[in-house]
Amino acid sequence: MIDADPDANISDLINKQTNFRDTIAGVITELGRKLERKEIPPYLSEKSLVEEEVFRHIITFNNFDLIIQGRSEGEGCYCSINNILKHLIKILAENYKITIIDSPAGLEFFARKTSIDVDDLILVTDPSKMSFHTLQRILEVKDEVSLDFKNIWVLGNRFNGKNKNLFIESFEKNLGNHMKLLGFLSYDGEIQKFNLSGKSLLELPSNNVVYQQANKIFSQIV
Repeated sequence: MIDADPDANISDLINKQTNFRDTIAGVITELGRKLERKEIPPYLSEKSLVEEEVFRHIITFNNFDLIIQGRSEGEGCYCSINNILKHLIKILAENYKITIIDSPAGLEFFARKTSIDVDDLILVTDPSKMSFHTLQRILEVKDEVSLDFKNIWVLGNRFNGKNKNLFIESFEKNLGNHMKLLGFLSYDGEIQKFNLSGKSLLELPSNNVVYQQANKIFSQIV
């Protein structure tokens, strides 16, 4: 699992305490300081150093590993960190059967072409007009920067019966020829309680409604 959002929050969802040093951004910052202090032999390439340090900071769990992009310190954009992640994704993916990337909820991730060779793009949307327009804009950006995905899926989150039917009708009319509807996850108070109380979603009971919905939905892909 790659948390590619500067505002990283996957660790919050699974109740794992992380800090700046655990992120790609933190690794790059510390490497820069070591280079300034001449603590790194000059014959070692920067590329090899970055790869080695990032791999050392992989956070391991029982069933998956986690890498966090993080954000740069102080002023400046995140372009350099994004470029490093772009290079690392291909290397990381070769070592895992499945690689999942959690990207920022915006268009920049696509415009920067952070990840290519993606099999399944999953766009998570809530029941709002704004989210629907975002789906349309993503299609536009995808074509503008020549990104190709084997499948583009749309996953509805926090839906109820009434807004689900409205969304399906509009989706089939406007987007059905370009995307596939993966399914819907209901709003669930138990998940909210887990989140606010700091409990890991990995501990969510198997009889939870959304857990069961997710299992059924993602079995279409994995």
